[in-house]
Amino acid sequence: MEKPSKFAVWLSTFLFCMLFWLLLTWSVEPVELILGAAVSAVVAAFSGRFLIHNRAFYLYNPVRLVMILVYNIFIFFWEIIKANVNMARIVLSPNLGNYQAGIIRIPASPDIKSDYGQAMVSNSITLTPGTITMDVAEDEEGNNYYYVHWIDVTETDREKAGEVIKGRMERWIGRIWK
Repeated sequence: MEKPSKFAVWLSTFLFCMLFWLLLTWSVEPVELILGAAVSAVVAAFSGRFLIHNRAFYLYNPVRLVMILVYNIFIFFWEIIKANVNMARIVLSPNLGNYQAGIIRIPASPDIKSDYGQAMVSNSITLTPGTITMDVAEDEEGNNYYYVHWIDVTETDREKAGEVIKGRMERWIGRIWK
């Protein structure tokens, strides 16, 4: 795959930073826009080459943006609610010591090959209460695995534990990061 031009990398990063600026400030005042453009230009100049390695405008596809919104609003939010209820159950239980924390190695989906997709799965796992992704590693055969610290290990089979921990998140992220 051909590497994108430096300008495409800069422009893509600039647009993303500017959008983020607008979401943070929630203002279209000229001074705010000029300041946001200046900050975004500087950030894009220094960090674009670290963020984008190929396909500079990959996320700007409207279908992909809608899928990211659907994932964050419905799928990820629901997984966070379920994890919070489970954590509340553990914390409010009279027998607080009746859970078993542990580190489990769960397989990553072979459909998600990009580092961005794997990072999104790792972050989604970590942001749901009760789990922390410690590492993403590749074995000798080229299969990726997530090493996850799980506050209440209810399943020791890797495949089943992966379904419990990742839920629908990995399937949705696989649709976004094809």
